[in-house]
Amino acid sequence: MIEVAVRRLRDDAVLPAQAYHGDAGLDLAACDGVTLGPGERAVVGTGIAVEIPDGYAGFVQPRSGLASRHGIGVVNSPGLIDPGYRGEIRVVLLNTDLHHHFTVEPGMRIAQLVVAPVASVRLVEVEELAATERGSRGFGSSAH
Repeated sequence: MIEVAVRRLRDDAVLPAQAYHGDAGLDLAACDGVTLGPGERAVVGTGIAVEIPDGYAGFVQPRSGLASRHGIGVVNSPGLIDPGYRGEIRVVLLNTDLHHHFTVEPGMRIAQLVVAPVASVRLVEVEELAATERGSRGFGSSAH
């Protein structure tokens, strides 16, 4: 288990927490209230900042319940939090519902934070890449 330092930037900020023991994600709660009309998006502050350890990254991801019940998604999912970032975690929400408004209330769980190890990468420029069975075939290339 790794430790991640968290700081409240606002008194009303809710600290991220697991809904159930063993959950991979920590729920992120809104500090801001906003109403999203059909097709609208908004940046919603959480009032917290985290210190992701070196060798790890934080990934802000949607909550499945908001997506399935209300059509609320996270536009840049997953949002990436690098180890050097110390600013507020803000979530870009999108209302995909074509007919209904959705209101985000302060304290509402709006996304989740997953902290995962990431490999350190050093790119090496080459003239050719190794051949594979798939090659350069992209989207839909494995559909039958």
